[in-house]
Amino acid sequence: MSHSKTTLEKVVIRFAGDSGDGMQLTGTEFTKAAAVAGNDISTFPDFPAEIRAPAGSLAGVSGFQLHFSSNEIHTPGDAPDVLVVMNPAAFKTNVEELVDGGILIVNTGTFIDGNLKKAGYAENPLDDDSYGQRYRLHAIDITQLTTAALEDTDLSTKEKGRCKNFFALGLLYWMYSRDPAMQLENIQAKFAKKQRLADANIKVFKAGYHYGETAEVFQDVYEVAAASFEQGTYRNITGNEATAMGLLTAAHLADKQLFYSGYPITPASSVLHYVSRYKNYGAVTFQAEDEIAAVGAAIGAAYGGSLAVTASSGPGIALKGEGIGLAVITELPMVIVSVQRGGPSTGLPTKTEQADLMQTLFGRNGEAPLPVLAAKTPGDCYYCAIEAVRIAAKYMTPVMLLTDGYLANGAEPWPLPDVDALPSIKVEYRTEAEGYQVYKRNPDTLARDWVIPGTPDMQHRIGGLEKDFLTGNVSYDPENHERMIQVRAAKVERVTQEIGDIDIDGDEQGDVLIVGWGGTYGALRQASGLLRKQGKKVSHAHLRWLFPLNPRLEPLLKNFKHVLVPELNMGQLSYVLRANYLVDAKGFNKVQGLPFKVQEIVGAVERVLNGEPAQVIPAPTV
Repeated sequence: MSHSKTTLEKVVIRFAGDSGDGMQLTGTEFTKAAAVAGNDISTFPDFPAEIRAPAGSLAGVSGFQLHFSSNEIHTPGDAPDVLVVMNPAAFKTNVEELVDGGILIVNTGTFIDGNLKKAGYAENPLDDDSYGQRYRLHAIDITQLTTAALEDTDLSTKEKGRCKNFFALGLLYWMYSRDPAMQLENIQAKFAKKQRLADANIKVFKAGYHYGETAEVFQDVYEVAAASFEQGTYRNITGNEATAMGLLTAAHLADKQLFYSGYPITPASSVLHYVSRYKNYGAVTFQAEDEIAAVGAAIGAAYGGSLAVTASSGPGIALKGEGIGLAVITELPMVIVSVQRGGPSTGLPTKTEQADLMQTLFGRNGEAPLPVLAAKTPGDCYYCAIEAVRIAAKYMTPVMLLTDGYLANGAEPWPLPDVDALPSIKVEYRTEAEGYQVYKRNPDTLARDWVIPGTPDMQHRIGGLEKDFLTGNVSYDPENHERMIQVRAAKVERVTQEIGDIDIDGDEQGDVLIVGWGGTYGALRQASGLLRKQGKKVSHAHLRWLFPLNPRLEPLLKNFKHVLVPELNMGQLSYVLRANYLVDAKGFNKVQGLPFKVQEIVGAVERVLNGEPAQVIPAPTV
């Protein structure tokens, strides 16, 4: 059968199904194919919030969205062009987001009475002709075709059912002109220890690929050309992988041992997993019995002279709060990584949010300031981790690094850095006893000396009780306490010496300045570009440092008629900017456990330009 081939600039594909349908694996494998083909990519894995949500339920739907393009992209896309759904629950929760005229592939084999009832359908929605009119609907019994492909195997019915995601993957490989040879090798490698499963998944993948070739309903195939990248070696990387590699690189640049302690918590757990794979590079990892033990171990490691790191998400950071305060008052260098998720309390463990900024800035007892920076993309997590270690060691202070679930699990092409070209991190331990005072400070950084216990004639006292301004002896003197509070704050303010220019896209004056931080970067950057193409005077400034703030920020804010601050919270950075600079920062806020869409930002800016509120929040209903 002959097929016509159409070249597309970009495509957004979403795979959705039950949490046991292998949608994350399917999306990841297709992402690898897009990366090998040289496309620019951005992904958004969307996990169920419940660990074991009931099969077939709306709460149990797992999704993976991939945006791949022949041009530069910044987000995983606002809405899918292609939607693959494996059951009625996935259909119900995703179908309305598919673009009109988009390709809708449905596994009809799961549209049985029991599954329809779980999804809240009284009747089969596929019997409604409107879906076929609105979308290019392909109703395929993937379950039956998978079973048929495996009829000569000894796999159980359940085992055969688990292979159906590879049928969908094979079909998409054919539709988008991907070379199946690489995927066959990947399947063989993934199931190398279970050859019968490798053989089964290869059969099903080929069945899906050949179905596309032979089915009359698939007349068109597509291709997306390779994007133009700067010359270099690239790899596909997630934010948590990049964070781990950044920490390992920082230890290499400092020529010191990395000590990482953590307690498992979604979505931070995989940072510990990744670091633990590099013990051959001298990294030491410790899975603690709880969050308090994890931060305590990190403080002990810092006291002992290691580059100490601990990580968690919002609930765990709350438990670490007292320990972080101890690190502040003892002035020990350590990095605390906070991978934010939906809250409060357990909240939405697998969903993204930016609601822990206030916790990070002020969530400790007493006056306990520390530097705070935030990564903007998955790959940027690498450089932020290095920067956090460098500042911690140079200023003898704990540093907080903010990422979020969107960055942690999302992926992008990442150019491998030349590690030898990165600036070294200078770490010095004091060994000269003459004239030593525990809290005598470097005049440039206000950092105290780092002394490793056991250094001859360098016995010293640190701890949670307030200390004398020089000797380190316990002091309850009121004036001394205030002096120590002030000098610790002044030390953190000195970090502004390290802050470079603001990351700004557009002119430094105009009608609207979009100010963002963290993982909202892609949507804000793309939106500002679209608005400028329409002739609007809109710029985008993205903040890496959230404390201390960039000293160049205040004059920039006052060069614009309007300041819009989109955040995945109820307006935390808006509060900070208003308090610090007395500017009328307008919040545009979203707390749905989902990232911003580009068109949401565009709409908010257009309303501001029209003199309307950026956001109208309906009154709560009871």
